[in-house]
Amino acid sequence: MEFPDRSAVQDLIGPQPAPTFARVEYDPPTETLAGPLAETRDELADLPFESLPEGATVAVGVGSRGIHMIDEITAEAVDFLEDRGFDPILVPAMGSHGGATPEGQLEILETLGITEERMGAPIEATMAVERVGEVEVGETETPVYFSAAALEADAVLVINRVKPHTNFSGRLESGLCKMLTVGLGKQRGAQAFHSTALTEGYVPTIESLLEVVRESTPLLGGLALVENGHEEIGHLEAVPADELEQREPPLLDRAYDEMATLPTDELDLLIVDEIGKEISGAGMDTNVIGRYRVVNAPDPETPEVTLIYVRGLTNETKGNGNGIGLADITRQAAVDDLDLQKVYANALTSGSLAKAKLPPVAPDDELALRVALNGLGGYDPETVRIAWIENTDQLEEFRISEALVGELDDAVTVLEREELVYEDGTAQFVPISDAT
Repeated sequence: MEFPDRSAVQDLIGPQPAPTFARVEYDPPTETLAGPLAETRDELADLPFESLPEGATVAVGVGSRGIHMIDEITAEAVDFLEDRGFDPILVPAMGSHGGATPEGQLEILETLGITEERMGAPIEATMAVERVGEVEVGETETPVYFSAAALEADAVLVINRVKPHTNFSGRLESGLCKMLTVGLGKQRGAQAFHSTALTEGYVPTIESLLEVVRESTPLLGGLALVENGHEEIGHLEAVPADELEQREPPLLDRAYDEMATLPTDELDLLIVDEIGKEISGAGMDTNVIGRYRVVNAPDPETPEVTLIYVRGLTNETKGNGNGIGLADITRQAAVDDLDLQKVYANALTSGSLAKAKLPPVAPDDELALRVALNGLGGYDPETVRIAWIENTDQLEEFRISEALVGELDDAVTVLEREELVYEDGTAQFVPISDAT
């Protein structure tokens, strides 16, 4: 697809004067877990491994992206199992991610640092599933699928982060329960889950499918990770299979309390340098940007962001720009990096179609900012409220327009004032004292 070049659109909207920006450091109080690898062993020891015979095969489900130390924690779990005399295998537990192919899912694991060589355990990346039952959720009959490779094992253990989800809110969101009902369902299970969840609700669907999974698979439990505001491990806990629904809600509450967010609830414009699946399932953390855009799921109450401009994709996302539809404008550089097969596999499986839509595409930053600022209506560089971030994970340092400086609390420190300039249409910042 060809988009209009600069010469075709630059006269439609005149240049917009930019506000002064401040580069700031954001450091809200938080706690980091000391010795997460030792804690991994201590916690896993509490799971009921005594029921397994020596040499039993344990399938370890992994695959969520952007988790701090996930490679080291997974390797430690594998070593723990081997030390106990078990035979661990790794199973990608990521639904349709990676284009819903074994090769794509292996590629994702490799970007996480999880390979057979490094883990010392085989990876069974087949997309094959077995139908382990059917459940009625509300008025909807839903088949329940589970990884064939995991079913062949003597026991199943999942490792995942408990965190706010990017499509919905409730007592269960992202975590062990969802990985068991969606991630290990592979593409067929993920599609069946989302089809029902969009009608009957995500939480009732997770709870109903989890009962079938628990009854039909050799489920031991999971290792739950909770990150702090700096995206580091703040808490780690092993949860037995029969306690999953009881333990996840308080862990989720803790994750909400620790979640990295912007230090303001009202923005005219949010500029995001990069989106990617390793940052969030939606490319951007929807709880940071205030948008779910999911059928039958209202957007978060805060923050209120009028317009979002996305500048590009991360290298790690391998072209999966799912979530670009949450933006109001993007630029050619982002579109050039899109792998639509991966975007569509994600969107069609989840039923969250809005995230795969393509917003207006500008040839460069200068034109994109013209469009965005004009789109605000009544734009005033003295009062406009803008935040400019690297991505929704990296919120320790970012830029804000001058109008926001006086409103921020003591957790925010102004590092320097800057001016926005352009070089061949690409945005750059220079300190005010160096600006010409």
